[in-house]
Amino acid sequence: MGKQPEEIEGMFIADKEHKYTRYADVDQEQLERDIDAIKEAMPPVCEEDFQHLLKLERWGKMFTFSGIGLILVLSIVEFVLGGLSAFVFWPLAIVAALLISTGNVSRWANTTHPILHGGYDKVPNIPERYTKKYYAKGARRYVDWLDWIKPDAWAYEHNIMHHYHLGEDDDPDNVERNLQWLIQSKTPMWLRYVIVYAFTGMWKYLYYAPNTLRILANKKLKEQDKLELKDFNFNPRTKGGLELWMEYYLPYGLIKFVVFPALFLPLGLTAVFNAFIIMLIAEFFANVHSFTVIVPNHSAEDIYMFSEPHKSTGEFYLRQIMGSVNYNTGSDAIDFAHGFLNYQIEHHLFPNMPLSYYQKMQPLVKDICKKHNLEYRQESVFKRALMSIDLMVGKTKLLRVDGI
Repeated sequence: MGKQPEEIEGMFIADKEHKYTRYADVDQEQLERDIDAIKEAMPPVCEEDFQHLLKLERWGKMFTFSGIGLILVLSIVEFVLGGLSAFVFWPLAIVAALLISTGNVSRWANTTHPILHGGYDKVPNIPERYTKKYYAKGARRYVDWLDWIKPDAWAYEHNIMHHYHLGEDDDPDNVERNLQWLIQSKTPMWLRYVIVYAFTGMWKYLYYAPNTLRILANKKLKEQDKLELKDFNFNPRTKGGLELWMEYYLPYGLIKFVVFPALFLPLGLTAVFNAFIIMLIAEFFANVHSFTVIVPNHSAEDIYMFSEPHKSTGEFYLRQIMGSVNYNTGSDAIDFAHGFLNYQIEHHLFPNMPLSYYQKMQPLVKDICKKHNLEYRQESVFKRALMSIDLMVGKTKLLRVDGI
């Protein structure tokens, strides 16, 4: 696996020597039994798993408030001294932006993600705000997870459409398909890379916000037997565009880039301006960080697409393994930095599990892959990110399993 796919009569094969068991030859029923046995072997979700979540939540808040505190200190010092050298102020301001951006990504990946999957719903006596039913609902969005993305839209797009249609036509996060406008264009390859690298710093509000809105809207249209939306609509004069601006962009944008900088007004307009710029830099860093740990999970030349929906639980499990990749794993600190998305194979096999379970499940999943001679992909997140970008510009292609 991992070689440039060879095209034969419209089908792509991964390796003509078949180093790993071919898709059609995998004993899917036995694979199902083996994977299910892992779930049965795991202890019930308990308070210890919830405390692990709270620890990660504290770490994220520590980064956020440390960054905000550093901005405040810099602003006070600059106000008292009448100014600071740019060579002193801006390196520290960049550190503040990095701290805030890390907290931003952690809030999404280490806290919101597993909670909205229901990972902690079965913890005895868990506070309601940490359950899927209540987290980030209504006004709690402003407390639990305020971002460019509306929580219920992301939960449907990600938890339902992506997880249970991985690599299929209904998977909304198929990067190769979504970038056909660039891949099929006459844009020079060097410029494609420039476009994609620029996109990584803006992808949450250029892609995730409108895409999650569109997918949720299509669910409602389908229920009404109406035509589904094919494209994003950014125009605020249209119904969809107005919703995007009023319910996705403005709640986050106003609080983050207007209200927060305005709090520094007692320290002068310079402090307000500096806080605004630092928050913009933090937003760019958060976009790059989240893109780097999220997009490469299912996007590279050794990842599979499927021409038909899965037909059994065993086939579903097989596709999660063949359509996902892990990054380096280890301690809570390493996993925190990756948003626990470095356990993507385990997460797709068991999406509603606490984060602490993935560390325990990983060696068991590896053993099962070895038993069935399936490739368990695990590499550096940076290597995988570069592979994803090659896919996005059209330099490589996803593998395809057709006609089964």
